[in-house]
Amino acid sequence: MSGDRTAIGIDVGGTKIAGGVVDVRGRILVEYQVESPATDSEAIEDSIAELVGRLRAEHDAATVGVGAAGYVDQHRATVMFAPNIAWRDVDLKAELEERIDLPVVVENDANAAAWGEFAFGAGKDIDDLLLLTIGTGVGGGIVKDGELYRGAFGVAAEVGHLRVVPGGRICGCGNRGCLEAYGSGSALVKIAKEEIAEGSLLARNLVDLAGGDPDAVTGPLITGAAEDGDLFAREQLANLGRWIGEAIASLTAVLDPAMTVIGGGVSRAGDLLLEPIRQAFGQQLTGRGHRPVQEITLARLGNRAGMIGAADLSRR
Repeated sequence: MSGDRTAIGIDVGGTKIAGGVVDVRGRILVEYQVESPATDSEAIEDSIAELVGRLRAEHDAATVGVGAAGYVDQHRATVMFAPNIAWRDVDLKAELEERIDLPVVVENDANAAAWGEFAFGAGKDIDDLLLLTIGTGVGGGIVKDGELYRGAFGVAAEVGHLRVVPGGRICGCGNRGCLEAYGSGSALVKIAKEEIAEGSLLARNLVDLAGGDPDAVTGPLITGAAEDGDLFAREQLANLGRWIGEAIASLTAVLDPAMTVIGGGVSRAGDLLLEPIRQAFGQQLTGRGHRPVQEITLARLGNRAGMIGAADLSRR
């Protein structure tokens, strides 16, 4: 491990690509972000290369870590499948190294965020951690006994694709009833719009905030309205939290983590999301009242956890 070097971390999501130069203490020295051309694989790589170029112009860096929202193989090179991005069996490591002339490590974005929180954030004092990222989709990462758990083929912890409703809503992965179809930021907006279309009287204020256009309702708009006391918006976040809390209870039955960390864009809702998560978790936890109860907390590094974790993993 070359632990004395700065590294570039890139976090590729369904809506944006963020990048930063990260030192060995997990501090971001400079960062930029660009829109993610999620439907064009070639354009994504061009955007990453451009972002790396801008960052290298300000700080020297020895390696690049890329957190990719998809299934990454055990060699940390190929994105085999991405539900929300146009990647299918893409050797992202090789293609990026040809463009940017630096060593590249590719890791699932939620795995990278889990490592960032474990190494520098909420979990830096524990050995076992589960992370859920709630954004465009639902990602997951597991640190077990101080090591990132990736599974036999590199694709462990895809918790967003746990089936929670047999025959339920269609998911971006092609299956029905996945947690991601109910417990993601995309699901938050979709379900709210459905209730608006069905004539929910409680939703009138939210529609007014969207300029009278239901199609203009967004996740941040719902969160902002909830913070201002809007009952409909709070109800949407509470329902979202219930799905997530119940999923954490199921995952705890298998993993028994010391802590679950909630990250991703929707985590900006803070206690409005966290409290329903904790309540649903407590109601569904097997053996409740007769076992230690883990802490469920917000990501300390916020949306930068994936960037920081990807950079650190590239040094290892």
